[in-house]
Amino acid sequence: MPSDAVLYQAAALCLTYPDNDLIARLPLLREAAPQLRTFTDHAAVTPARELAAHYVRVFDFENRHSLYLSRWHDGDSRGRGMSLVRFRDVYRKHGLKFSDEELPDFLPAVLEFTARTGDTSLLTEYRDGLEQLRARLTDYGTPYAAVLDAVCATLPTAHTGAQP
Repeated sequence: MPSDAVLYQAAALCLTYPDNDLIARLPLLREAAPQLRTFTDHAAVTPARELAAHYVRVFDFENRHSLYLSRWHDGDSRGRGMSLVRFRDVYRKHGLKFSDEELPDFLPAVLEFTARTGDTSLLTEYRDGLEQLRARLTDYGTPYAAVLDAVCATLPTAHTGAQP
């Protein structure tokens, strides 16, 4: 398990819809992953309803902030279907079966997978997309940018060209 496993698991939780379970875990997340304190401190003092509305504004209404990694590489093209199959294949290679509750390229799912297996290949492969998302979240002025800052800081330098 990589030394960043706790960070990846905590980041996965921070990037999911902020329900009561997340709010209850904020003190633990704050201590376990100090790199996420900008986000966890903000979430701890923000009323739950406001936090949920912000999440929806940032991630549901703005396709510019997609948490689906293959969208950053493939957009809505046919190639995205093949990318989704590849995500499932990587999970299966590690003996994990992905539920159908969410698409396999959903960033919180990829972060949880990485935390559990130590396999950073999907995060590394989609590093350029993560950087684009990080930059857009920063420009938008949301505390979620700090979560992407922390995740990206653990990965090798992004490519300058197109995604492989």
